[in-house]
Amino acid sequence: MAKVLIVDDAAFMRQMLAQMLSGEHEVCGEATTGVEAIEKYKEVQPDIVTMDITMPDMMGTEAVREILKLDPTAKIVMCSAMGQRHMVLEAMKLGAKDFIVKPFQKDNILHAISKYV
Repeated sequence: MAKVLIVDDAAFMRQMLAQMLSGEHEVCGEATTGVEAIEKYKEVQPDIVTMDITMPDMMGTEAVREILKLDPTAKIVMCSAMGQRHMVLEAMKLGAKDFIVKPFQKDNILHAISKYV
């Protein structure tokens, strides 16, 4: 059972992800912005992070860069809507491990996480 940090500015998306992970993994924290994600990462030291791309104050790609500076072994799975392909590719170049496309499907989420924990 992996400790997962969920990062998304939309409360309903965080709730949906938490429900899909329930029973399979432990949600050890949630963050609504990139800056909050970095602080929460330091605090909870998750096994894996699900990271939204588009957020206020700091884009997910920048949060990926900062988290990987803190912990080069961090495992981050990007969460993107269709049409954000260039940002997903940028995040992958920065070191994100994978991506899942919104709207989420439970099997896709669990599969993406299980590949890295």
